[in-house]
Amino acid sequence: MIIRNNNLSVRSRVGTAVNYTLLGLFSLAALYPLWYVIVSSFSSSRAITAGEVSLWPVEFNTQAYLRLFDDGQLFVAMGNTIVVTVVGTLLNMVLTTLAAYPLSRKRLKGRSLLLMFIIFTMLFTTGVIPNFILVKSLGLMDSYWSLWLPALISTYNMFVMKSFMEGLPEEIEESAAIDGAGDWRILVQIILPLCKPIMAALSLFYAVSWWNSYFNVLLYITKSTLQTLTLKLYQMILQVNQSLLNNGTGSEGVDHVMLTPEGIKAAAIVIAVTPILVMYPFLQKHFVKGVLIGSVKG
Repeated sequence: MIIRNNNLSVRSRVGTAVNYTLLGLFSLAALYPLWYVIVSSFSSSRAITAGEVSLWPVEFNTQAYLRLFDDGQLFVAMGNTIVVTVVGTLLNMVLTTLAAYPLSRKRLKGRSLLLMFIIFTMLFTTGVIPNFILVKSLGLMDSYWSLWLPALISTYNMFVMKSFMEGLPEEIEESAAIDGAGDWRILVQIILPLCKPIMAALSLFYAVSWWNSYFNVLLYITKSTLQTLTLKLYQMILQVNQSLLNNGTGSEGVDHVMLTPEGIKAAAIVIAVTPILVMYPFLQKHFVKGVLIGSVKG
């Protein structure tokens, strides 16, 4: 018996070591592309194009970041992106909650018919041209409402929240109703506090989508003072490309060995993803719990 237990203990330790090794390798494979972009942003373009960059910056310099932040419009674009992200996420969460709560309750009249219509919108979507014509006819061009209005709610996210709410005990609502609480009070004071995990997860989904929004901004926003970060960074990369084609040098006389689109692209990616990476650790606990519960019960 002792020998058998020892064999099991050895197998367990070996299995644990193998699991940790595999998890470590997968983690490195997932993190290395991001690390490569970071070190590339601090390396010279000559080293990047020559394939000399791997784990550490080569010919360390910060010219790419200096070039990006030298443009005062970049800070304006970052401010615009923050406004679009914060307001858009708030609108998304309000409408997602207001749609998910009644649809999660079987007492809602016409619930099945409403769900059928909502699912239909997931199967068939409008094209770019009809959306553009609609936004233009409403006079929303060069307005942030042209970004917010077409994307006020995600059907998928609404169903995830609906599934989460369906898992909440109905006895809680019944007790509150007996005490005289109405639907609004039950939603605000009872349901929403219990939905913090799924709300944190969906808020992150919405915020990342707004922060990375590019195509709709390209379609509907023409004023430079209203452009968001992604579009501004893309335009700055194009400017460096054009400068190289015309003069053979980078912007403001910086030698092209030190500043070419490769370094600019890497620095732009780092600037764009940093806010999301900073925000994610604070929401990770709620993120994992909320998505797992909402998805399993769906």
